[in-house]
Amino acid sequence: MLEKLTGIIDRFDEIEAQLTTVGEDYSTAIELSKERAELEPIVTQARAYQQTLERIEETKRLLDADDEEMRALAEMELESLAEKRDKLEDRLKSMLVPKDPRDQRNVIMEIRAGTGGDEAGLFAADLFRMYSRYAERQSWNTEILSLHETGLGGIKEVSFMIKGKGAFSRLKFESGVHRVQRVPETESQGRIHTSTVTVAVLAEVDDVEIDIPDSDISIDVYKSAGAGGQSVQKNSTAVRITHLPTGMVVACQDERSQLQNKMRAMSILRARLYEIEEQKKHAEEAATRRSQIGSGERSEKIRTYNFPQNRVTDHRINLSSYNLFGVLDGDIDNFIDELTLVDEAEKLALVEE
Repeated sequence: MLEKLTGIIDRFDEIEAQLTTVGEDYSTAIELSKERAELEPIVTQARAYQQTLERIEETKRLLDADDEEMRALAEMELESLAEKRDKLEDRLKSMLVPKDPRDQRNVIMEIRAGTGGDEAGLFAADLFRMYSRYAERQSWNTEILSLHETGLGGIKEVSFMIKGKGAFSRLKFESGVHRVQRVPETESQGRIHTSTVTVAVLAEVDDVEIDIPDSDISIDVYKSAGAGGQSVQKNSTAVRITHLPTGMVVACQDERSQLQNKMRAMSILRARLYEIEEQKKHAEEAATRRSQIGSGERSEKIRTYNFPQNRVTDHRINLSSYNLFGVLDGDIDNFIDELTLVDEAEKLALVEE
C-alpha cells in the first residue's frame, strides 16, 4: 500500500508542476485540474499517514532513554500514534478501493415474469412496487419506460428509470433471479407454488459513450396496446427497435409521441449494449475470481421471498430478514448495505495484495 501511496503522491506533485506551465492550453489545464481534484483527498490522508509513521519511529527511539518518566511518556505517545495510524490505514484502504465510474448514474431497471404463469406476473408487480417504494424513500424519481400488464393485475414485463444521485451504486446488486414461494389466491388446496422473476439493472449511458450507427438498427412503428391487447392509440406512436448485430429488441409505447418512444427505446438499447461491453471487459477477471455476491447475471437465483415463513433470504450473502412485507414495501437497505460491504471487502483484499 505504501508503494501505491508514494506513486499517487508523486503523480499529484507532477500535476502541480504541470499546472504552472500549461499557459493558455485550457483543455489540458481542465484535465489536469480534474485529476488533481480526484487525487487531493487521498494525498492529504497519505501525507498524514506518512507523518504518523515517521513520528512512530522517532518515538520508539525514546524507549531506550535512561529517564523512566520519558519512557512512560513515549509508551503513551506510541499507543496514541498506533491508534491514529490504524484509523488512517482503514481510511486509505477504503479510498484506494477502485470506484465504479457508473455508481452515481441513474438506472434503468427491467423486471420480467419468469416461470410460474399468472403468479410470476403478480410477483413481478410486487417487485416493481418494492423498487418504486425504495426510490421514494431515497427521494428519487421513477419513470416508466415500457409496461406490459397481464389481465389479473400482474406485469409481464416493465422497464423503468430511477433518477437520483448514487442510484446505480445502491441498486446494481439487484440483478438476477428473484424467487417467490407462496400460496396463490387461485390455489384452492392451499399448496405453495414457486415462481420466478428476473431483474436487470442497467446504468444510464450517455449518447457519446455508445455510438449506434443507423445501419445497425431497424425501427418499426405500430399502435400502442393496453392490457389484453386492446388498442389505446389511434396513431402509430409505439416504437420497436431491433439491433441487427445482436438481434436485441427494445419496444416502448408509454409516451404520447413516436419521437419520445424512440428516444426511450434508444436509451434502453444503449444501456443494454454498454452492459454487454462491461461484462466482456470483466469476463476474464470474473473467471479467475468470483466474489460472494456473484457476477449479477440474470441466470443466478439471488433471493427468495418465502411468504409462509415471512422470510426473505439473499443467497449470495446468506442473509435473511423476517420482515417480508416490510421488504416488499421498499425496506431493502439491510440487504444492499451488506452486499456493498462484501463487494468492498473483496476489492480491499486486492488493494492489500
